[in-house]
Amino acid sequence: MTNEPSYWSEKQEWVSHYAMKNFVSHVFAVALVALVPSLAHAEAHEAAEPRWSIAIHGGAGTLDPDRMTPERRAQYEASLQMALDAGAAILADGGSAMDAVKAAIVPLEDDPLFNAGRGAVFTWDGVNELDASIMDGRDRSAGAVTGVTSIKNPILLADAVRIESPHVFLMGEGAEEFASTQDIETAPPEWFATEARRKSLERMKAEQMSALDVDHKFGTVGAVALDQNGDLAAGTSTGGMTGKRWGRIGDAPVIGAGTYADNRSCAVSATGWGEYFIRVGVAQEICTLLRAGGTGWTIDASLEQKATAASKSDMTMDGAKAMLLGDLGKRAQRIADDVMAEVKELGGDGGVILVTPEGHALYSFNTTGMYRGRATSEGVNEVAIFAED
Repeated sequence: MTNEPSYWSEKQEWVSHYAMKNFVSHVFAVALVALVPSLAHAEAHEAAEPRWSIAIHGGAGTLDPDRMTPERRAQYEASLQMALDAGAAILADGGSAMDAVKAAIVPLEDDPLFNAGRGAVFTWDGVNELDASIMDGRDRSAGAVTGVTSIKNPILLADAVRIESPHVFLMGEGAEEFASTQDIETAPPEWFATEARRKSLERMKAEQMSALDVDHKFGTVGAVALDQNGDLAAGTSTGGMTGKRWGRIGDAPVIGAGTYADNRSCAVSATGWGEYFIRVGVAQEICTLLRAGGTGWTIDASLEQKATAASKSDMTMDGAKAMLLGDLGKRAQRIADDVMAEVKELGGDGGVILVTPEGHALYSFNTTGMYRGRATSEGVNEVAIFAED
């Protein structure tokens, strides 16, 4: 237990502060603000047409449109679209967010364009070591694996850890031994290895470069989804950083850093310089701030002002609810941007994708680009690469 004041106690302090000025109007305002998270979740369930949304990423980094040929860009966009469509099809058909996340990540793990599964970067010792994690927002059950070398689709093993084991996180040989007890497909080393990744390692060693200088981008892949039942899920998979040594583990398999999902707030998958994402606890930080109602353990000022205005007008509760819910997407975007700004202040870079209970599919990144895509039941369907896209 920490000494951090609870979300509800902060609300009580706020009520006490303003009660002397106008008890009736401000109590109503506080009620509206406090109800926003639950109203958002209820909105997702009460809509005439059940809504769904999904967002995917294939890594963020220093991406220059002038250095990417039209053919290469088309390859990336086609791969992103295929993964996005696979996840969206499941959601549109009434499938679960968990299934949609896996359906979107598996083709990205199988695609040598991305640093996950096939096409993963090499460690210093010339091995492809793979990490993955997945989380179900319904009950916050989670599974993760790190340092596996023969698992064709690590995201599927992470989910098996979640479902079939009493644990959350397995590593290396132990994770692979567990995989042998499950129906998890394996592959030989040559399946994962690509010549481009091998040359990156050789160049790194020959020129004494850092992983960031060689890679230019973090090719981690991930997906987040909201299904028609209002349930959220998130998953992330990666090969890590070129030339990693000493059993280095980044944020991708760490629940709370690279992956997090909670039906009460949001689902997040991250990509970037893992050490900084771990220090900030990026994925859970975003979800916690959304659940708390703003930045830190304080009431969101804009919602406070709007709730107060609504309480002094003739607006009905339904009208006030609609007004407040309309701002949730902007608030979620601002919170994600604030957390990514914190990562940048510490010296890290990368990006996140997130979906909220009311269906917003959002991105935030502090790099020049991020391979990404999103689709919703409202008709949105897009993939993008550069910041200006």
